[in-house]
Amino acid sequence: MHLQTHRISTPDASQALTLTSLHFGHRGVGKKAYIQAALHADEAPGMLVAQFLRQQLQALEAAGRINGEVILVPAANPIGLAQAIHGQPFGRFDLAGGVNFNRAFPHLAGELIPALAGKLGRDADANIRTVRDTTLALLRARKPRTDDEALKLALLTMAIDADIVLDLHCDNEALLHVYAGAALADAAMPLAQLLGAHALLVARAAGGEPFDEACSRLWWELQDHFPLVPLGPACFAATVELRGESEVDYSLARRDAEALLRFLALQGMLAGDGTALPPAMCAATPLEGVEPLYAPHAGVLVYSRALGERLQPGDAIADIIDPVSGATSAVRCTVAGVFFARSAHRHVLRGMNIGKVAGQAAYRSGQLLSQ
Repeated sequence: MHLQTHRISTPDASQALTLTSLHFGHRGVGKKAYIQAALHADEAPGMLVAQFLRQQLQALEAAGRINGEVILVPAANPIGLAQAIHGQPFGRFDLAGGVNFNRAFPHLAGELIPALAGKLGRDADANIRTVRDTTLALLRARKPRTDDEALKLALLTMAIDADIVLDLHCDNEALLHVYAGAALADAAMPLAQLLGAHALLVARAAGGEPFDEACSRLWWELQDHFPLVPLGPACFAATVELRGESEVDYSLARRDAEALLRFLALQGMLAGDGTALPPAMCAATPLEGVEPLYAPHAGVLVYSRALGERLQPGDAIADIIDPVSGATSAVRCTVAGVFFARSAHRHVLRGMNIGKVAGQAAYRSGQLLSQ
């Protein structure tokens, strides 16, 4: 293993911000995998999983079992890790600019299309190398204006030429679930099986430019623009939601790390015995089919349905009780699907998101991710 330090803040800044990446295996030989944790800096489960990954990757490297390169960023957001409001960690949004740390990543397809004109041929491997080289050149030419932009540029530059990208997050309270591009649905199913995911949510474009799409979406958009040249989705990227934010547990983290390594082995990146897949706990469903449920007014939130329950249209998932008037409102879903995520708060304000149900039929469009 070797460690690299990436400076995020400018040399004349009053606060020095650095990002650390851990590199295993051999660069430029075989496939490349990139794994990061806690881009939303207050989401701790991924950081614990990263510690088990670090230990096991060191052992695999010592045994000569890594076929290629694995980059692990165990704490992907030094800006967010330094933020707190009234004594509480605050790592989802940049306090300086208000931007979600997992939104507004550079989406380079529009710049790549003219840059690649006349440079692609019949050799798919050569085309992939050309796209990656051009993409890296575009990123290296960018001049970030803020620390947030500098962080996103550093992360994306490490990941953009990877074959496999895994972004580790968590929700408020949730079952383990996975987000991926619709073009990657079949490729994502083994990952969902190994992790025991209860939902695999796929979309062509989720909106907001999250990190995983910055790595993967350009490939199917380039293929659409250059239909006569072989490209394919050369980057498998997924966001893994490691249950809820309070589920920081050694046994869970160890199991999740082992599942991620088994996925790398399945992709030929780790030498060893074949990986048997457990039965799937879900099918891929459209992110456009997820119903977000909102509080109709402020009050005490009391859930009446447990995570993992399969709901039908009209089922109530919770009551909201106005503590002053005593009025109670039931919050009901309108789609059939699995109840996979909910709020960690038990007093909510009007309009707050209190739950998500993964339906099978697409009915939403536009911005599909919650803020």
